[in-house]
Amino acid sequence: MTHSATDVWIVILVLGAGTFLIRWSFLGAVGGRAVPLWAERLLRYTAVAVLPALIAPMVLWPAANGGRPDPARLIAAAATLAVGLFTRNTLAAIVAGAVALGLGSWLI
Repeated sequence: MTHSATDVWIVILVLGAGTFLIRWSFLGAVGGRAVPLWAERLLRYTAVAVLPALIAPMVLWPAANGGRPDPARLIAAAATLAVGLFTRNTLAAIVAGAVALGLGSWLI
């Protein structure tokens, strides 16, 4: 299925406008006003909700393996989770996961 250059540019412009409006709704419309306490409480969990949603498909259904789980990725995810829970340090968890993935890929 091929798309013309006009179709592609229309999609880019619509997505750009949508992204702008979503960001403006928080920065422009709310801008100088205080965010309600209930909304501020909910916004704290945005990163906690988004990051696992981005990472889980790469661990459970990696495209590099045709969608089959990879033991090295599962070990790296477990190491990242364990170090993150134990140390409460994001950078330490990322480094532990990267090292575990590197070693797991090399050994397996």
